[in-house]
Amino acid sequence: MKKITAILVFICICSTGVFAQDSEKEAVQKTIESFFDGFHKQDSVHIKSLVREGTVLQTIGMNRQGQITLKTDDFSAFLKGIVSIPETMKFEEKIKSYNIQVDGAMANAWTEYEFWVNDKMSHCGVNSFQLYNDGSGWKVIYLIDTRRQEGCN
Repeated sequence: MKKITAILVFICICSTGVFAQDSEKEAVQKTIESFFDGFHKQDSVHIKSLVREGTVLQTIGMNRQGQITLKTDDFSAFLKGIVSIPETMKFEEKIKSYNIQVDGAMANAWTEYEFWVNDKMSHCGVNSFQLYNDGSGWKVIYLIDTRRQEGCN
């Protein structure tokens, strides 16, 4: 009987760690979903509430000569660009999947996406979010994405 009790206690202890990890992954995903909710609503105040000051924003893409490029954008310029999109333009970033890793106060989320403009696919790729939990919740500290027009499903 003592052996069975010890095994059950061990399973409970192990399960608690798994459930805590899952709830943190869910919290990270909710932060990213909230980020895109603000993005689609063109709400720069909401987006700013989900990032840390100094957040780095980068894109890997191709230039007109077909060379791979790495572009770094100013986050405040990104926000200004979002709010300046005309109301007549419909845009949506559709997240296709999440792969989230958490270790304490650090998380990484790899999200495949498609970007649609006026109901036509513009491009696809992946986002890689780096997040930090400052005690009040998860905040984006780094975001890099790829953008391509070929190989989109």
